[in-house]
Amino acid sequence: MSTMERGAPSEASADDGDAAPPPTAPTVPSRAPRERKPRTSKPRRVGLSIQSKLLIMLLGVSLISSIIVGVIGFVSGRESLRAAAVDQLTTIRELRTGELERVFGGVQTGVTLDSRNLSAQNASVALNAAFAEAQSRPLDEAQRAELEAYYDDEFNAALSARAGGTYAAGAFIPESVAGQYLQYQYTSKSYRFPGGELDFEAAIDAGDAGDGSPWSAARERYHDYFQRIIAASGYDDVLLLDTEGNVVYTAYSGPDLGMNIMTGPFKDSQLADAYRDVMATNSVNALATTDYERYIPSLNVPAIWVVSPVGNTERVTGALAVQIPIDIINDVLTGDERWKEQGLGDTGEVYVAGSDDLMRSNSRLLIEDPQAFEKLAVANGTPSELAEREVEVGGTVLLQPVTTESVRLAQQGKSGTTISRGYLGRENITAYTPVDIDGLNWVAVARIDTEEAFAPVTDFTRNLVISTLAILLAVSVLSMLLAQVFTRPVRHLSEAVRRVAGGDLTVQVPAGSRDEFGDLGNAFNDMSSSLRIKQELIDEQRMENERLLHTLMPETVAKRYQDGEETISEVHQDVSVIFAELIGFDDFTASLSSEDELAQLNSLMRGFDEAAERTGVEKVRTLRGGYLASSGLIVPRVDNVRRAVEFATELRAVIERFNAGNDASVELRAGIATGTVTSGLVGRTSLAYDLWGDAVNLAYRVRSVDGRPGIYVSQAVKDRLQDGVRIVSAGTIETADGSETVWRVE
Repeated sequence: MSTMERGAPSEASADDGDAAPPPTAPTVPSRAPRERKPRTSKPRRVGLSIQSKLLIMLLGVSLISSIIVGVIGFVSGRESLRAAAVDQLTTIRELRTGELERVFGGVQTGVTLDSRNLSAQNASVALNAAFAEAQSRPLDEAQRAELEAYYDDEFNAALSARAGGTYAAGAFIPESVAGQYLQYQYTSKSYRFPGGELDFEAAIDAGDAGDGSPWSAARERYHDYFQRIIAASGYDDVLLLDTEGNVVYTAYSGPDLGMNIMTGPFKDSQLADAYRDVMATNSVNALATTDYERYIPSLNVPAIWVVSPVGNTERVTGALAVQIPIDIINDVLTGDERWKEQGLGDTGEVYVAGSDDLMRSNSRLLIEDPQAFEKLAVANGTPSELAEREVEVGGTVLLQPVTTESVRLAQQGKSGTTISRGYLGRENITAYTPVDIDGLNWVAVARIDTEEAFAPVTDFTRNLVISTLAILLAVSVLSMLLAQVFTRPVRHLSEAVRRVAGGDLTVQVPAGSRDEFGDLGNAFNDMSSSLRIKQELIDEQRMENERLLHTLMPETVAKRYQDGEETISEVHQDVSVIFAELIGFDDFTASLSSEDELAQLNSLMRGFDEAAERTGVEKVRTLRGGYLASSGLIVPRVDNVRRAVEFATELRAVIERFNAGNDASVELRAGIATGTVTSGLVGRTSLAYDLWGDAVNLAYRVRSVDGRPGIYVSQAVKDRLQDGVRIVSAGTIETADGSETVWRVE
C-alpha cells in the first residue's frame, strides 16, 4: 500500500471501492484572544534595604552573565580553533594531492608525446632491426662464462645484499641470442656495482662497445636522445620494447636489456601487464600506468612504469616504458621536506597508500628521526624486522602498513576528516581523500598529532580564564556603583506616573533608597510592564491568527470565517485537480529515524510547493507522502489543464533530483482530472480547508488505474491537452456515467 493511500480525498463515488479516509488538519485558531484579568496583590516589605537588594541583584545577574558568556566564548572559541586546524589540514591535503595528480598527469602526457616523437619512432625501427640482426651473434663458451660470472660476482651479489635471497647465475640471462649478446657487450661491462652500489653515471654514459654491430650503431645514434629525456624529466630509466615484448634498449643497459617480458622472469610483472594492455589497443593514444612493484633490475627497489606505444597512425613498432623515481612522489608530498613551511608543524605530513594498505611514500618521522620511527612503529604492531628494514633502506614505500580508519574510508571513495589513531599509534587529526590518477588506486592522507594541532586551544583556554576573572572583578565594582546611583529621589517616580497617565506604557522607574519606596517602585513597574505586555500580546496574537489562517485557507475564505460565518463553501467550475502520491518513500525511510524521515519528507514537500508556485497551481493540502493541488480554483485560468500537467511533470523532476541527491528510488504516481469541485471548511472544533467533488474523486481514481508510477489523466484532460504532449491509453475505469478511458503521459 502506498503512502498516499493513508490520506486521500474526502469524497468518493458510489462505485469507487478505493475511497480513502478524510484528511486530518491542524486546529484553526480562535477568532480573538481571550483577555485575562490581572491579579492584584498587596506590596510586602522585606528585611533588606532596597540598596542591598539591588546590589545583590546586580552582582548576581552580572556575575552569572559573565560566567555564561565566558563559558559560551570558551566553547565556541575552542570549536573555532579546532575547526581552523582541520580546515588548514584539509587545505594542505588538497594542495599536495592536486600537485601529485598534476605531476603524474604531466608525466603521462610527456610519455605519450615522447612515444609519438619522430626520433622515438626512428629509434624503435632501427633498434628493432638491429636486435633482430643480433640474433645471428651467439656467444661462445668463454663469453657465456664471462656473462654468468658477471651475474655471480656483480649483479646477483648486489641484489642479494639489497633484497636478500640467492639467485642462480643464469636466472636473469635472456633466452634469446640477441639478448645474451647485448648483455655481454653492454650490461656486463657498464652496469657495475663498485662498493655494492650501482654506478649510475658509468651505466648511462657507457660508450660504444666497439663490436661493429648494427645495434651498437643504432644505440650510438639514439642514446643521446634518450639521455636528454631522462635529464629533462628526471626519469629513472627509459626502455624500448619491440612488438614481441623484447626489451631492445634501456638507457642504463641493465639486466632487463634483451629480456622478453612476455616469456622471461618479468612476465608476471605489472610492467608486462601494462605492455600487454597498450599493445592490445594497437593505438598510439593508449597509455598505462602501473602501481609500485619491486623491480629486480633496479635491485628490487619499488618502481612505477608509464607505458605508451611507439609509432604513428599507420603502424605501431613497439612501446616506450618510462620508470618513474620514488623521489618525484616524495618531493611532491613533502614539499621537498619543508613540512613546517607548508603549515604541518613538527609532526604533520601527507602520505599516500595503495589498495594493499602499504605506503607509497616515505614517512616524515623516518626521514627526521629513524630511531624514534622504529620505536613507535614496532610499538604499534609493525614487525621489528620490517621496521629495521625501513630504517636500513631509508624508506617506507611498499613496506610500512597503514591500516588506519582514514585510509579505510578513503579506499571506500570518501573524502573527509577524522580524529583517530595513526599508523604510528599516536592520536591524529587526518584529512583523507582518494587520489585521481589514471591507473592508480591510491589514497592520500594528511595528518598531524592532535596534541600539536590543538595546542592553540590550551593557550586560548588559559587566556580566557584570566580575562573572565578580570571581567568579574570589574563587574563587581561597577555593580556597587550602580546600586548607589539607583537610589535616586522620588521625583523619578512622580515623573513616571505622569507619563503613564499620558499613555506611555514603557515607563520604568529605578528603585528608591527606602523599603517603602522600593515597594512602590516595584508595584509601579509591575503595573506598567503588565499593561505593556498585555497590549503587545493582544497585538501579536491578532497578527499570528491572521497569518495562521492565511496558511490554512485562501484569504477570501479566511475573511468570511473572521466575519463570523459558520458554514463556508464555494462551488468552482472548470477546475483541474492534481492528486499525487509518493511510491517507495516508506522503503527509503525505513532505516531512518523519525526526525530524519520528517526532514526528508519536508524537503520533498518544499520542492512541491516551489513547483506549484512556478506553474501557478494552488496547493490544497499536503498529505503524508502525497499532495493535493488544483489549478483554476482561486484564480480562474483558461489553461488550467496545461498548468496541471506541467505541475505534475515538475513534481517528477523534483523527485528525480531528490533521488539523485539521496541515492533513493522514490517514484511519483499522479492523477489529473478536470471539472466541477467544491471547496470549504470542514469540521467544527478542528477546522480544515478541503476540496471535494467529482473531479477530486476522479483524479484520485485515475492515478492507480494500472498500478505503475507515472502521470495519468482523465478523458476530459486528454481532450484539452495540446498535441505536443505524448499520451497513451493506460486502461479504463467505471464511473457513474459509464466506462472512461484513462491516459498516461509519456
